[in-house]
Order: sequence, then structure tokens, then C-alpha cells
Amino acid sequence: MRTAVVTGGSRGIGAACVRAFAQAGYRVAFLYRTADAAAQALVAETGAMALRADVASSQAVSEACEAILRDFKHVDTLVNNAGIALTAQLQDVTDSQWAEVLNVNLTGAFYMTRALLPQMISQGYGRIVNVSSVWGMVGGAMEAPYSAAKAGLIGLTKALAKEAGPAGITVNALAPGATKTDMLAAYGGETLRQIALDTPLGRLCEPEDIASAALWLCGDSAAMVTGQVLCISGGNVIA
Repeated sequence: MRTAVVTGGSRGIGAACVRAFAQAGYRVAFLYRTADAAAQALVAETGAMALRADVASSQAVSEACEAILRDFKHVDTLVNNAGIALTAQLQDVTDSQWAEVLNVNLTGAFYMTRALLPQMISQGYGRIVNVSSVWGMVGGAMEAPYSAAKAGLIGLTKALAKEAGPAGITVNALAPGATKTDMLAAYGGETLRQIALDTPLGRLCEPEDIASAALWLCGDSAAMVTGQVLCISGGNVIA
């Protein structure tokens, strides 16, 4: 049985990925930071393994990955999805805010990949998907730390695809547009309606749209796809 690990898996895009991979027959483990009730509900729904761990902590990631490998014996797929946003003008961003956004969105993916990559290399197979953002491609005003972190994920993706390819491992990134998750909760209904109207397909992305793309990238149909950034934005011109 193929196995998958998803970070930020208790809600939003992460939870949709847990459901998609479980429904496809994968054995799934997911990491989450604080949402105990949501995590346990998802475990009951999917049978996935839940681990409370902060991906910004190297020690927490190491301990979680060791537990997963003890239980699963091997990991085939890693979806680095954990992320946080910050809306602020750059001059108002504090040192701690900058560090937190970079640590969760970018350094966490590094910690997870570093922990699981050796086992993937040893088995000669692996699929890694990094969830970036359209802001990582084009930048977003009032979103400089987030944009920088998500752009860093794209750079990590392209470099690791070259490094890990000879070992049979593909590494790709997803760049979602505006997606119906908690990150959009700060925007009012009229703003969200306008964002949807500005998108050629006329709607916001659903978490399931992103999860379906992640599942495809990790399947046999995408075996020759690596080092790519798949933009899922409904055709929005900003991407």
C-alpha cells in the first residue's frame, strides 16, 4: 500500500488532501499544530494517522517523522502544505512575524523533506508536492513575507527536482489562487465575490481542486513530471 504524509492536514487544503489520498487507497498520516477537534474528526472520517507537531520546529518534525516511519515502514508521498499568512505593509512587519511566516511556510517544508528524503532515496521512489501560491509567482501587495516564503518554496522545488531525480523522486509545486480556506476569512463577502468575478472561470478555488492536482502529481500518470509549478487559479490573469 502506498503511503502519504500531509502537513497542515487538519483543515482547508491539507484536509482535502488527506481525504483525496485516503479515498485513493493510500495510508495517510498528517501533521497539525493546534486544531485537535478537527484533526480527530478527520481521523474518524478517513482512518488517517494524526500527529500534533509544529513544522517550524526541527525537533518536532524529526520526532513526528520517526513515529510515522515506525508505523508505516516507508513513505512514498510528502505534501508540504502547512502555511500561515500575514497581511501587513512591509515596514510594519516585526522580526518575529517575518520569522514565523518564513519558518512555517518554507523552513517547515525543508525540515519535513530532509527528514523523509533519505528513506525515499533508499527505496528509489518518492513524490514530493510543495503547496506554494500564485503570490509566490507574482508577489502580492501587503503580503511580502508570505510571497517571499512561497517563492522560496518554488526555488526549493526546482533545485530538489534536479538533485533527487536520479533517485526516482519527483518534486513539484502547486500554486493555488484564491481558495476557500480560513486564510480568506478576513475578506468580506463583496471582496470575495469580486475576486471570483475577476477570475475567468468565475469562482474561487475549492480545497478539493488543489487536492486533486496533488493526487495527480503523485500518481503514475505524472511519472515524468518534475520541477514544475502547476498554477491552479481558474485562469486568473495575475498568475
